[in-house]
Amino acid sequence: MKKNYLLLLTAALLISSILLGCSKSQAPANQPSQAGNDAAAAQELIVGMELAYPPFEMTDEKGSPTGVSVDFAKDLGAALGRPVKIENMAFSGLIPALQTKKIDMVISSMTITDERKKTVAFSDPYAKAWLALLINEKSSVKEVKDLNAPGRKVAVKNGTTGHIYAQANLPQAEIMVFEKESACILEVGQGKADAFIYDTLSIYRAWKQNEKTTRANLNPFQDKVEEWGVALRQDDKELTAKVNQFIGEYKKNGGFTRLAERYLPQEKKDFAALGVKFFFD
Repeated sequence: MKKNYLLLLTAALLISSILLGCSKSQAPANQPSQAGNDAAAAQELIVGMELAYPPFEMTDEKGSPTGVSVDFAKDLGAALGRPVKIENMAFSGLIPALQTKKIDMVISSMTITDERKKTVAFSDPYAKAWLALLINEKSSVKEVKDLNAPGRKVAVKNGTTGHIYAQANLPQAEIMVFEKESACILEVGQGKADAFIYDTLSIYRAWKQNEKTTRANLNPFQDKVEEWGVALRQDDKELTAKVNQFIGEYKKNGGFTRLAERYLPQEKKDFAALGVKFFFD
């Protein structure tokens, strides 16, 4: 009797386990679960930038990323449904990091150039910029053409369009390359360099902070305006399309105007008074 009972119990357990296994395997093996889809949608968006260009890329008093580009990146991540992680690195290392897939994109006030297009893709432009000059107060230099002469010394930040411009247009000058904007400003202030070539906003701020030792020429001297874009890998066409869609909607909805009002209210007024074009005009 006990033996028959044990046989019946064993059979019942076996049938139950078979039915349970079938129940669990009803979905095809290659069909991702909803949880998997949610995880993919929430994949971290890693954005590279150099947090050394206030108020676009900088850190707050706690050392956390902040600024125009940081807020722009977070708004983009929100639109894509992906949390954003900011990777702070030297400007000259941003494109190599993108190529080696350490980051997903670059949002770091990066100018769209033909040279950079050889290695990365760019989004539609989202801002405009111009180069300007910070000049040592005692230097006889007045405009950029005065720098193209033997004995002239020009400070530039490595990898920037100021660096590119100097290499292409100032063959007679000594080009002094530095990794930090602050080093370029110091060289000019101390009279070790005649001028520093950089964007209008940075030159304006540096001049205001060093009015006793420097002066500024904010008049654009390039053949065409510089445009900033988001840098992405060339084969990442789907993400590039999504970024372009976001930029178009962001402009239309006044996103960049709000960022300017938040981070650049005084500069916008000062630029208008000086007759200097603004980034988002």
